[in-house]
Amino acid sequence: MKLYQLLVVVFMLFIAKTTIAQGPPITSDKPIMLGGNTFIFKTLTEIRNTNEGTFVNAPLMTHYLPSANTLVAVHLPYVNYNFTDESGRGSGSTLGDVNILGKYQFYRKDGTGKTFRMVAKTLQTLPTGEDLDIEGMSTGNYSGYYGVVAGYESLKLGVSNEIGYQWVPDGTLDMFVYKLGFGLPLLKPTYPVNQLNLYFEYTSEWVHERDEYVLKYAQGIQYAKGKWTWEAALQLPLVQDASNVDKFNYAVFLGTRFIL
Repeated sequence: MKLYQLLVVVFMLFIAKTTIAQGPPITSDKPIMLGGNTFIFKTLTEIRNTNEGTFVNAPLMTHYLPSANTLVAVHLPYVNYNFTDESGRGSGSTLGDVNILGKYQFYRKDGTGKTFRMVAKTLQTLPTGEDLDIEGMSTGNYSGYYGVVAGYESLKLGVSNEIGYQWVPDGTLDMFVYKLGFGLPLLKPTYPVNQLNLYFEYTSEWVHERDEYVLKYAQGIQYAKGKWTWEAALQLPLVQDASNVDKFNYAVFLGTRFIL
């Protein structure tokens, strides 16, 4: 990784320790889990535009917490792809790569009105999609992601950080990943939940087999009311070193979640 890329990541880490935040992020993850025997039904549709075309991933996600420190989930993605005319790869719709998610909270330290937690995380991607080389949507290759999520939350402050590695044994999308998410609550805390949050999230990806790097920034907004949550975010590249074909232009995220 180039020196300026490392400096950017260090700068982001510094921001994460000094910025007020609250609540779950949109494009990243958090170590705070709900109570055991809980179901979460959610979707987070991504509309991604690159130099190669426009791609939409609309997954149906079911999360289950057998206990307060474990989570298992299945993500069933519906992918629509529209490649540029220059690529000659056409357009269409397909089932994407199915994801199996597992999380285990291995550290927790609570205080009065505050908590710090750490979670081990794995995301197993099954090669159920077509070989479209659309990372995170449909590659037709198996991949395993392994990471750690750490976060601190209090009534006024909340920050989540994630570092991990994606392994693709039969492809060229092996990458190091770092994410952080923080937000600004716009309403006073109430119970039942009635909260409006702004979110500021960063994703750093280094695809070392292709010698490509991108740092993305997502500006999001989220409204939570009772057991429902609605969210939206716009993601843009801040730093990018990639081939012209693989260049990322922007992504729009639209999501809904319900706790049962």
